[in-house]
Amino acid sequence: MKLNSDKKQLLKQYFGYDSFREGQEGLIDSILEGRDVLGIMPTGAGKSICYQIPALMMDGITLVISPLISLMKDQVESLNQAGLHAAYLNSSLTMGQYRKALAYAREGRYPIIYVAPERLETDEFLDFALHTPIAMVAVDEAHCVSQWGQDFRPSYLKITAFIDKLEKRPVVAAFTATATKEVKEDIIDILMLQNPLLATTGFDRKNLYFGVLSPRDRYGAVKNYLECHPGDSGIIYCLTRKMVEEVWEKLGEDGFSVTKYHAGLSDRERKINQEDFIYDRKPLMVATNAFGMGIDKSNVRFVLHYGMPKNLESYYQEAGRAGRDGQPAECILLYSGQDVITNQFFIENNQDNQELDELMRETVKERDRERLRKMTFYCFTNECLRDYILRYFGEYGDNYCSNCSNCLTQFEKVDVTDQAKALIGCVRSSRQRYGVNVIIDTVHGASTAKIRNYRMNENFYYGTLSKVPTHKLRQVMNYLLLHDYLSVTDDEYVTVKLTEKSRAVLEDDEIIVMKMTKDKEPAAKTKTEKFKGESGSVNQNLFEKLRALRMEIARQEKVPPYIVFSDKTLTYMSIIRPKNKEEMLTVSGVGEYKFEKYGERFLACLRENQSPETQGDEREEASAGGTQDS
Repeated sequence: MKLNSDKKQLLKQYFGYDSFREGQEGLIDSILEGRDVLGIMPTGAGKSICYQIPALMMDGITLVISPLISLMKDQVESLNQAGLHAAYLNSSLTMGQYRKALAYAREGRYPIIYVAPERLETDEFLDFALHTPIAMVAVDEAHCVSQWGQDFRPSYLKITAFIDKLEKRPVVAAFTATATKEVKEDIIDILMLQNPLLATTGFDRKNLYFGVLSPRDRYGAVKNYLECHPGDSGIIYCLTRKMVEEVWEKLGEDGFSVTKYHAGLSDRERKINQEDFIYDRKPLMVATNAFGMGIDKSNVRFVLHYGMPKNLESYYQEAGRAGRDGQPAECILLYSGQDVITNQFFIENNQDNQELDELMRETVKERDRERLRKMTFYCFTNECLRDYILRYFGEYGDNYCSNCSNCLTQFEKVDVTDQAKALIGCVRSSRQRYGVNVIIDTVHGASTAKIRNYRMNENFYYGTLSKVPTHKLRQVMNYLLLHDYLSVTDDEYVTVKLTEKSRAVLEDDEIIVMKMTKDKEPAAKTKTEKFKGESGSVNQNLFEKLRALRMEIARQEKVPPYIVFSDKTLTYMSIIRPKNKEEMLTVSGVGEYKFEKYGERFLACLRENQSPETQGDEREEASAGGTQDS
């Protein structure tokens, strides 16, 4: 049974929002007109509402194809808490539960059903789909369909064949948070989208602070960060299972409430640990990249990377799990040179694409090596980090965001032409046979066994930059590589090569000026900025009281706290301090259904914790003969 309301009424009644975010309304209108869509919207931009609201208005069922059980469970819980019926069909259900869910679906109880792509081929599900009107197929995490995407899943290639079997072609709506030009084209082609509306709302998440650090003691840096952010919920990503175990164990020994997640754990342990994090029983999660897709936890205040991911797509997706509520959050990458070697090993030994022929596998490897280089440059650039990310995805900004470690670090412009000439000249005179370290050691005059064995101590440029610190030479080398004055090979033994721009420096006397830090090391913010609302400042004590009530309700109902209300909603409550239902419904995130469930308890909490100033105002109103809503 479909709801006889317009889209804005549904948005307010069930989701608690007064207006649509950028891009949402256009996508919803196109779907309702029967047009295919591709929505590229950053994490936290509200992709799910773009297919959930049309699903409530269209005749027939909406199938949402989703790659992970955790994502489906989270979305269905959120819908049920909002007063909407939804179900998921995946391997976590017993056969009895699965058949019962299908039976209810046939009766029309669920306007929205989440399904794993592997389920599309089963006889039982196909029989259901062929005898049930399907209004829309929404493909979440649509980049999984592309071999050029960072999370290619062969099971996603079955979606088109499934749609072709249906008696009537439904609207097909695809959504993803990150997609390069190649991935966009793949999604459209492979899913066979017909004249789709392409909506890209922009990749920028202004509430996120980006930082890169190269500390000598990575664990010490993490421990210090957590001590500066007590009680905050956050994720610490590690490159390997072994590293997850080491960091998790150390943090536990140091008294932090922390859990862990990686593919080496049993299904049961992963499930328990994930729920401990989601339900805020343990606010810290140490994990590999196996964790996070589809986790809609809105109050993650930071994401720390205990090592560099293999590409910017993965980094931005993982970092984007912070601050989904729109409040300030921090994304800090702790870089070490060993990270490059670890990721190169992963690329060369990738077993995920065995179904591809040898030529295609090598093509994929070349793509992955290039992505790794661009990820590495992110760790070295002195330009705005946000702008670097946006440019990678094809957007262009101002190169100054005032909310990243580079924009908040003091730089000075330095003429490095002499250093650049020596580095490029050394590459040319050694006939482009050596890697970055050998070139830097040569111009710096290092007396190592490798330099002597290669006879680079006889090179014309040997020792010409002996007075320049090695870390400065590395900055110049990275600048030359980033701006195509030099390049590196893709083979096993990476060597530095000349480019067309090299000659301009050596022979045409081109001047090279770059930004260099005045400080030895950019410093991370020591404390996340406290929440700020649009109309005032937050009473932190009141906010914590509201959080405590939310936790009490969440435990009673056995749901994650953020599903009751997000941190952002509690922030607005503590600013606006509503006194009755009418005022409470003006708070972003409070809809009619949730007010009926929780509104009076939160109003009571607000009344009990009024500030002295507010109480004084009310006494004055009462003495003047005014009335007060209760």
